[in-house]
Amino acid sequence: MTITIDRLARSGRLTSSDGREFPLPRISREQKERNRERIVAAASRGFKTRGIDGMGIDELMKAAGMTHGGFYNHFSSKDDLAREVLNQGFTASLGVVDDLIGAHPRSSRAALNAIVDGYLSTDHRDHPEDGCASAALAADAGRHGLPAQEEYLRGLRGYLAAITDLLLDGAAQTNAELDPRRAREQAIALFSQLVGAQVIARAVAQADPELSDEVLASTGKELKRR
Repeated sequence: MTITIDRLARSGRLTSSDGREFPLPRISREQKERNRERIVAAASRGFKTRGIDGMGIDELMKAAGMTHGGFYNHFSSKDDLAREVLNQGFTASLGVVDDLIGAHPRSSRAALNAIVDGYLSTDHRDHPEDGCASAALAADAGRHGLPAQEEYLRGLRGYLAAITDLLLDGAAQTNAELDPRRAREQAIALFSQLVGAQVIARAVAQADPELSDEVLASTGKELKRR
């Protein structure tokens, strides 16, 4: 007896050659969610390392330990998945920022310096798959349309808000004058330098490791001097 999938009815059942039907095995909602997270985790590592266009669905699903067909049970397209990778990536990174701020409750300057040091670390440079999407997927977000850019924008706004607040709090702690507009300008400039330095450092990490290290160290020194 041969059992084939009844594609026409889409009934969620298997049909044998003699017409008998058998119910397809069902997975729990929890298992489906775990499968989805496996796909997102594999995509996050692959996209951050090689770019969204550098990893196809077949390779992605293999890395997740699943088959190609299972992809569309969770995402309508690779761009849909990329949006989720950006969403989760920035959520995790902003969580780290919150943790660093919480670790320095009495000094906004110390919290900001910790953020700079973490972002510009050689570990962050050498392991983009575990790092922030802001540097790893900046160019990709620009190429992949409005949904990807909206997720990048959400993360960018989160970083700018956190840094602006730190600058304002730091000024208050030292009795310095700093209006909100100027603090936002400084936050935009600071974060742009963080991302740019990390992108440049990665671009030459193999060709000139010493220069790559110097880009990170010099940028960090200048940012913490302000």
